[in-house]
Amino acid sequence: MQNKKNYLQGLRDGTPISLGYFAVGFTLGIAAKAMGLTAFQAGLMSATMHASAGEFAVLTVIAGQSGYLSMIITQLVINMRYFLMACSLSQKIDRDTSLPKRLLLGYFVTDEIFGISVSKKEPLNPFYNFGAATIASPGWILGTVLGAAIGNILPGSLSSALSVALYGMFLAVVIPPSKKDKTIAAVVVISMIGSLGFSMMPVIKDFAASTRIIILTIVIASIAAIVRPVDDRQLDEAETHEELGQKLEEDEEEVRQ
Repeated sequence: MQNKKNYLQGLRDGTPISLGYFAVGFTLGIAAKAMGLTAFQAGLMSATMHASAGEFAVLTVIAGQSGYLSMIITQLVINMRYFLMACSLSQKIDRDTSLPKRLLLGYFVTDEIFGISVSKKEPLNPFYNFGAATIASPGWILGTVLGAAIGNILPGSLSSALSVALYGMFLAVVIPPSKKDKTIAAVVVISMIGSLGFSMMPVIKDFAASTRIIILTIVIASIAAIVRPVDDRQLDEAETHEELGQKLEEDEEEVRQ
């Protein structure tokens, strides 16, 4: 029952993400079509790599007629931030989560799904992520396919406007937890200021955007962990509340039967 409840919550919270993914995926599909990819190839790319920046980078590599090695290195650098996100989620999920579930959880780590996941109280039930991915992933794939198939018939101004949707959606993910927790709000503001500073700082401004994000994430996350560490007792209490809630639901189910 607890897994079902979390799965349905994930479906609900993942719906706006799916809409945002569809809009940005549509733009990606148009770019893929321009690079000579078919709708099937573009959809397969989105199904196997849930990363907008990574996929746009792949198209750039294809346009430059670079080799597979360049493509692999580019993806490792651009998508390295997902390693950090996965490490963070590994500290939030139940310690008894099986390896297959952990792998599936890692496969669907995206900026937005990570954003809604970290706002959940520990321990994080993997079925919450599975629910979000169930609705969000098809939105991304379908948007890419349709963009490659029919995107060229839309006005250029409309296609460009679709790409803005993802930024608005990400703000909707970040702002609610920031309003509830002053620490999160401070980290968000510092991250924005730091990102602006990195974009103008000598030497660092010449780094790839993904590299600057990784450096900024490690530095700010480390400082926040030192200044405001999570109390292990809070995690234990959260797990106890989760277990009690699950036990109560099981008892209610037995009574109804």
